[in-house]
Amino acid sequence: MYIHQQICISPQHTVAPVNLDAVNSAADGKMVALEPVLEGVPPGMLRRMSKAVRMGIGAGLPLLKTTVPDGIIIGTANGGMEDCIKFLNQIIDYEEGMLTPGNFVQSTPNAIAGQLSLATKNRNYNATHVHLGLAFENALLDAKMFLNDHPERVYLAGAVDEISTYNYNIDRLAGWYDPALTNESLFDTDHAATIAGEGAALFLLSGKPDGALAKIEAIETLHTANPQNVAKRFEQLLANYPVTPNTLLLSGDNGDKRYRFFYDNLETLLPLTTVLRFKHLTGEYPTATSFATWLAADILQKQEVPAVFVKKGAVPPGIDRVIIYNHYHGMQHSFLVVSKQ
Repeated sequence: MYIHQQICISPQHTVAPVNLDAVNSAADGKMVALEPVLEGVPPGMLRRMSKAVRMGIGAGLPLLKTTVPDGIIIGTANGGMEDCIKFLNQIIDYEEGMLTPGNFVQSTPNAIAGQLSLATKNRNYNATHVHLGLAFENALLDAKMFLNDHPERVYLAGAVDEISTYNYNIDRLAGWYDPALTNESLFDTDHAATIAGEGAALFLLSGKPDGALAKIEAIETLHTANPQNVAKRFEQLLANYPVTPNTLLLSGDNGDKRYRFFYDNLETLLPLTTVLRFKHLTGEYPTATSFATWLAADILQKQEVPAVFVKKGAVPPGIDRVIIYNHYHGMQHSFLVVSKQ
């Protein structure tokens, strides 16, 4: 499966012109996405969109200007949760009377894929995968199954998640986030929490290599709390996709000391491999692997890695493969292998 075009909206400058050397910092323990100007979207429609939908539209519409995909597949953990809470509050405030439907319509997880379909009059396959920390990976697997049978087709696939006040407060009280943390302190202090993030990354995928930016060679997922199971699956992956001196490991380490051992265990299996990490620039969110996939394809295309991403090792010349490992809350794990096409 090949990536032909991609757009990422994140807390950093990832929308053209891309500038990963200028780093934005966290504020109050949150990494808030920088939204681009949405061209061609009527102001009345824009006002009714939740942030998740705006990010999905902002990342998706530019990719669909000259392409009519055979399907639109989005992964998200919550969709527009902020609008969902607004709607539930209205039920109480208005005693189930005259409610505003806009908040409800914009809050459903499939609103992003639906809005992209409506905006481009696309009546092809349309699906949303809501699998928390593996939502993005399942969206990719959905597209891959189609492309295995019909490599000539093109699919728009990706992921979107926003920081909602409701979810953030619950996760903060549960100990997942710490408002006192910053980008600079995320990996330098020993703490049992991380910073919250959000973003959208969408990709035009096909089964043909012509003109592709990168190739997604493998997608592996598993549910486990046992690090031995993760290490075993990683070793099986390496047997099929051997590491070379030009391979990079992109780690989803978010600075939370409670689960850092998952990443440390895998790094010991690749002692000579350069290790990158990214969540000090994006924060933690369920579909953060979509940013990692965008970053991997960008690195393979440009053959350079900004120093802010490097954890250890020297960046080799002629980078040929990036192995991504991420987990969400120590239970949902995924591996992606992205290579030069």
